[in-house]
Amino acid sequence: MQVKINGTDIELEEGSTIKDAIAISNAPYEEGSIICLIKGKKEFEKNINKYKLKTPKGSIIIEMIENKENTENNKYNEDYEVSENNDPRPLIDFWKNNYSEFEGLKIRWTSTNEVAIGPVTTDFEPTMDENSYNEWDVILSLSGFSQESTHIIISKEKHSAVYGVPNHNKGIFAKVVGGKRTVDLLTDEDSILAIEGVVERSSITDSSSVSDLNTVLEDGNQLFTYVSIKVNENSPESVEHLFSVIESNKNNKIKVDYDSNSFVGFYSLQGLGKDPEDETQRKRGTVTVRNTGKGIGKVYIYREDRVRAPSHTTVGYIEKGMELIDIAKLNDYITVKSNPGRIMTLSMNQTQANSYLESIGIKHEQIGSTGPNSFIVSQEPEFTIDIIKKGSIKTTAINKEDLTLIELFDKKDQAPRSAWYFKKITGLVEKPVGALKVHFAFPGMKLSIFEGNDKEAKGLIPENTANNCINAGTIGITNMSRKNVGLIGIRFEDNNEFGPTGEPFNATNIVGIVKTDLKPIEKIKEGKLLYIQEFKNIK
Repeated sequence: MQVKINGTDIELEEGSTIKDAIAISNAPYEEGSIICLIKGKKEFEKNINKYKLKTPKGSIIIEMIENKENTENNKYNEDYEVSENNDPRPLIDFWKNNYSEFEGLKIRWTSTNEVAIGPVTTDFEPTMDENSYNEWDVILSLSGFSQESTHIIISKEKHSAVYGVPNHNKGIFAKVVGGKRTVDLLTDEDSILAIEGVVERSSITDSSSVSDLNTVLEDGNQLFTYVSIKVNENSPESVEHLFSVIESNKNNKIKVDYDSNSFVGFYSLQGLGKDPEDETQRKRGTVTVRNTGKGIGKVYIYREDRVRAPSHTTVGYIEKGMELIDIAKLNDYITVKSNPGRIMTLSMNQTQANSYLESIGIKHEQIGSTGPNSFIVSQEPEFTIDIIKKGSIKTTAINKEDLTLIELFDKKDQAPRSAWYFKKITGLVEKPVGALKVHFAFPGMKLSIFEGNDKEAKGLIPENTANNCINAGTIGITNMSRKNVGLIGIRFEDNNEFGPTGEPFNATNIVGIVKTDLKPIEKIKEGKLLYIQEFKNIK
C-alpha cells in the first residue's frame, strides 16, 4: 500500500504501523511528540470550505455557504426569503467533487451584473424561475436550460435573473470573500488558471487525529511527524532566540504553552528580550517573537492571518507540518526542525569545529588554543544567518582544563528565579557556554565578585538563602534586600558569616556550586572572563 509521510510517498506492507512508516522513511520524530494522521485526500478535501480561483488578473476566494438548517441565520443570506428547497448541499458536493473541471476554462461573458465561467456538463435539472441575488453570490447556472451549458456565475451586484438554476437554494452555493477587485477586472479574454482548496485550521482538525505509534495505517493515509521552519534571514538575532527555544528540551521538540484559534504559543524563554527586527504581516504559518512588553521572548506560530504588529519580530515561516500546528493542544510536544539549522561551535574543540564547518562550506579561522584539548568559548559572527551570509567564522578557544563546570540549583524548591537570572547574565539560556566578567578580585579575600545587571535583577526576592556555613565553591547572588542587587560571587574557602558576594546570609541567594578546581578561578584578574558550563550539559 502507499501512504504519504511528511509529503513524500512511500510503499508499505499491509498492516504496517506509524512506527514502521517512521522507521522506513527515516522521518524526523522525537518520542512523546504528537502525530497528525489524515485518512486520505478525499477525507481531507471534504472539510475544505474555501477555494482560490487563480486568474491572470489575480486570485478570487470563494467560501461555501452554510447548510439548510442555518440558512435563515446565514449572514450571506440574511436578505433572502427562505424557499421551499433552500438546501445548498447538492451544489456544494458537486463543486467539491468537480471544481477541477473549471480549470483552464475561459471567462465566458461579463456584464455589469455578473461574471460567467464555463461551460461544463452536469446532470442537474434546470428551473425557469426568476430569482433575486445579492452582490458576491456564487451561483450554479444551467444556461439556456441546458445541462451541457452549466456555468458558474459570480454576482457583482444585487439583481434578479433567470439562470436556469437547479432547484437547490436558487443555485447559490458560495460567496466571494476575497479578490473582489479581481472579479471587477475580469474580461472574456481571461481564464481560470488553477483552482485549489484553501487549507484552514478547521480543515485539518476535522479530518485528522492524534495517534500513537502502534496505529495501523491504511492505503492513502497521510502522516505528519514534524514541523519544518524556514527561518527569516532578516532577523538574525531573533532567529537565534528561536533556535534556543527549539533546543530548550535538548531534543528538538517544543511544548505548547498556549493554544487558541489564532495561534499557538511557546513560552519557555519568556522574559528574554531581543531588539526589534523584521516586521511582516502575520499570515497563517508565520513564526514571531514578541520583542516588548510583558510577554517579551514568547514565540508564536499563527493558525490564522493577523495584521503586522511592531511588537512582533518575524523569525520564520512554516514550510512543512502546518497540520501539526493545527491539531496541537495545550501541553502537547511537537518535533521541530529549522531550515537552515543553527551553526553553533561553542563547546566543540577546534578540530571538531573545523570538520563540521568544512562539511557545511564555511571557512574557519582558529584563535587561541587548538587541537583536541581546546574548548571553543566564542564565535564571530555570533549569529547563524550572519555566518552564512559571510561564509566564514572565527572561533576562540581556551584549554579545556581552564573551563569551570558548575551545578545550578534551579528546581522549584531551590532557587529557580536566581538560576534564571544567572543563566540570562552569563548567556547559558541560549548557549552551551557562558561567561562571567570579574568585577572585584582582591588577593587574600578568598572570593571573587562578578558583574551582574541591576535592571535584570529587579524583583530578585530572597530564596534559598544560607542558614549557616557557606562552603568553598558556593555561588551566590545578592538579592533585592541590598543595593548591590544582582552581583554574583564565588567563595574559595568556607565562611560562617558572609555569603559569596560579601553580604550577610539573608541577603544572599545560593544559586549553585562549582564542580571543578577553584584555584584557576582565584587567579583571574578584574575585567577578565571566567568561562563556565553546566555540569549536566557536558558532552
